[in-house]
Amino acid sequence: MATANDIPPSLSKVRHIVLVLSGKGGVGKSSITTQLALSLVQLGYSVGVLDIDLTGPSLPRMFGLESKKIHQSSQGWVPVYTDSSKRLCVMSIGFLLKDRGDSVVWRGPKKSAMIRQFVRDVVWGELDYLLIDTPPGTSDEHISIAEQLRDAHPDGAVLVTTPQAVATADVRKELSFCRKVGLDILGVVENMSGFICPHCAECSHIFSKGGGEDLAKQYDVPFLGAVPIDPRFVLLIEEQHATAASTVGEQKPDAIDGTGFSLIEKYKECKLCPIFARITEQVVALTKDKAR
Repeated sequence: MATANDIPPSLSKVRHIVLVLSGKGGVGKSSITTQLALSLVQLGYSVGVLDIDLTGPSLPRMFGLESKKIHQSSQGWVPVYTDSSKRLCVMSIGFLLKDRGDSVVWRGPKKSAMIRQFVRDVVWGELDYLLIDTPPGTSDEHISIAEQLRDAHPDGAVLVTTPQAVATADVRKELSFCRKVGLDILGVVENMSGFICPHCAECSHIFSKGGGEDLAKQYDVPFLGAVPIDPRFVLLIEEQHATAASTVGEQKPDAIDGTGFSLIEKYKECKLCPIFARITEQVVALTKDKAR
């Protein structure tokens, strides 16, 4: 167990740290991270989300925060809060870019320095959970975050895959990475496991099914659940931006962040919400007795 002197001061009041990983790109890690964060908040937990996908940061858009900027305090960077309740905050390099279309062209050492700054110089405050969204692969960002969190002893990782064999083959490499760096595997989520028709609500398995569950059984790790594609979740994310654009210059008394749109509340109406509630309850149970 890490002592108070070992843990970075910025993380000293963070109770649980969970990484969201996948060796494969395009499997929906950011979507899984977003919904896991929303589900944890709905269970009454305070949540921070750290986006270390430095070349493709998508969490500012997922949470409807693209127009926001981080602020510097005497203690460090203050993350961006999703609403006035301050139950959910986000930190991403996306908040540091002048334009959403700006590319980040960095070599390994600069990436490592940025991740170190995210871990040590962000004022996270008291959090029940810090979720870390990662890029695909097992390269600089993954090695850096593992090194920076070594003394903080993260609770473990949620691995994300899609059902196809081409995806599970790459996720096996991420599983191997976790074991090499001593990171516990909390479980596997099979994303895009079917497609929910927006008209009849029937689920069609367009990408096959069961690959994630088979992978979990093969490596003797928990299978947390299968998540289908729901077009209404995508529309929910985009609705944030439409609402924000239509309320520019209009500060309503009852508005949340000036838009009147609360993703936390709207997500309760999504068909994926009960699916993620079950996944989140398992993550909470798996991390409950872990001490840092």
